[in-house]
Amino acid sequence: MAVYEHHYKPYEGQLTPTWSRFLVLPRYAYQDLLKYKFFIGFLVACYICPLIYTVLIYLHHNASALQLMDLNPRDLVPINGMFFSIFTGIQTTLAFIFTVVIGPVLISRDLANNALPLYLCRPFSRLEYIIGKMSVLLILLSLITWVPGLLLFFFQSFLEGGSWLVDNWWIGRAIFLICVAWIITLAMLAMAFSAWIKWRTAASAALFAIFIIPTPIGFAIQGILGTTKGHLLNLSVALSVLNIDLFRLDPDDKLFSTGEAWIVFFGYAALCLFMLSRKVRAYEVVS
Repeated sequence: MAVYEHHYKPYEGQLTPTWSRFLVLPRYAYQDLLKYKFFIGFLVACYICPLIYTVLIYLHHNASALQLMDLNPRDLVPINGMFFSIFTGIQTTLAFIFTVVIGPVLISRDLANNALPLYLCRPFSRLEYIIGKMSVLLILLSLITWVPGLLLFFFQSFLEGGSWLVDNWWIGRAIFLICVAWIITLAMLAMAFSAWIKWRTAASAALFAIFIIPTPIGFAIQGILGTTKGHLLNLSVALSVLNIDLFRLDPDDKLFSTGEAWIVFFGYAALCLFMLSRKVRAYEVVS
């Protein structure tokens, strides 16, 4: 068909607001993920723990249910910082598994197929691209970590009364801060490895390695130099330190200070940002 026979018309539909353009990327990513039964099954399994915790909280405030089940209120798990700390530990572990499965393909496919120019030639900046890809994990991991955690916290507050909320507000703060710090770090690590390692299996192995290798190195430094500062490379230990401090648990298990734990998270985030800035470009210059 000749060019002059085309009837071109300007786009008259509604324009996407500039601030929300990055949400286009997670929208299509979720459409692709929902095609896999494994993803749906694992996502459903992530809510087993919140369901169990909901039942435990409800039993604390239902005398008839306890009598029917022949249970004594003193036999139930106390609802305190440790109660929510265990919940946070379970959900953050599930978040790590999700990251290992989904994270390595976020950017690697675009780089392997030279798709970045197609994104960046539009009114779509590098920052919006990175935030959009990170949102795939951030939204998903939020739905299985701090969102159900805070819902459980407010459910307990509703049943127990406003005085419990006032006295235990720090539990809600701990749930939010720990989960957000963890999922942001996981998302940035997944993005960085996805950008630099195009082979999915190798990127997943690198994610595992970043949590496994620092452990023996930290113990080696501790044995040689007699200091626990060697564990500063270990994100899992940093998460444990934050967990102990924010949930007000036994401080004897802390290997370094809370401030140093936050430095570990910020350090990994800064390194990932540097790696992404070097790799996420429209064209790769090879010298």
